[in-house]
Parts: sequence; C-alpha cells; structure tokens
Amino acid sequence: MLRLDEVLRAYLHGYFPMADPDDEKVYWCQPHRRAIVPLRNYKTSRVVRSLVRKGVFDVYFNRDFGRVIRSCAAPREEESQTWISEEIIAIYTELHEQGFAHSVECYRGDELAGGLYGLAIGGAFFGESMFYTVSNASKVAFDILVKHLEKKGYELLDAQIMNPHLEFLGAVEVEHAEYMRQLELALQKKIRFI
Repeated sequence: MLRLDEVLRAYLHGYFPMADPDDEKVYWCQPHRRAIVPLRNYKTSRVVRSLVRKGVFDVYFNRDFGRVIRSCAAPREEESQTWISEEIIAIYTELHEQGFAHSVECYRGDELAGGLYGLAIGGAFFGESMFYTVSNASKVAFDILVKHLEKKGYELLDAQIMNPHLEFLGAVEVEHAEYMRQLELALQKKIRFI
C-alpha cells in the first residue's frame, strides 16, 4: 500500500504514481520529458473566456473531492481502462484530508459537469487528471485553476505527460533536468492553496 510520506517524497524527486490498468499494480513514473504549463504564458481560449464571462458553470474548490477523483477514474469513451486504481484513490483522498490534494469543480445547477484534481506542495501544483460530462467543463476548471495559481504566486504547473488535450491547453515539454530545476525553485516557496 502507498504511504502518504512516500508519495510526497516521490513528488519532491520528480516521480508520480500510476497504476497498471491490467493488474492495478502501482509503479513510479519519471518521464524523460515533462509536460508543464507556463503560468505566465497561459492564454485562455475564446470559448472558455466566453463561458467564464457568461457564468455558465459555478466553480468551486474542494467541494466534493471524492466525486471528482472517482469521475476522473472512470474509463473514457475512447479508453476502456484507467490508471487511477482504488489504491490511488485511497492515497489521494488521504492527501486531500491532509491538505495536499485539491479539486476544482464545475457545476451546472446541481450537476457536477467536470473538474480536475492535483497535488499542491510549496509553489508547485501537480495536475493529476481531469474529466467532463458537459462539454468544456474541464477546460473551464483548468482555466480557473491557472488563474488561481498565478494569483497565489505558484511557480510550476506540472502536467506530467504530454497529450493533444494538454498541448491545446498550453502545455509544453521540457527535459527532465530543466523540470527538476523549475521544481526545486518552486518548492522553495511556501504557499497555501486555499
């Protein structure tokens, strides 16, 4: 079983846990190239800007972390499996209870329409996963997260492994050594997420 101190220590050294979709065994990931979102260069898309301006979604932090992580763990339409196992859910729930893991949630009325969760340590936020049931809800949650991190003075938004969706959101890839340099600087800051 994963331990809280073990997971926190891993993040400080550039690792993060994932579960094998076939047997749910947890392994440690440290990509050679890391996806990060440069906070100062982030540009909100026209669609998201319009949705935020119109108040289409009510956005909250940490209102229902459990539902967010379970929604992220549900297999996507294009994928029949997930890397978020019960063990991953359990440790991140514990991290949430200890004030390290956080969720950003978009609601439309009483319906949870999308969101994301991640881990905050020092001046670094490690984005873990996002989901949506209503189009663009996760993009709005991400937009609100970026603005929140920038306002609070965060230095690093780690998006872990590049994919087309992250690239659309403004992520870039950096070599491992550069990632560790940015991580070290970010960890020197003392910031409360909320």
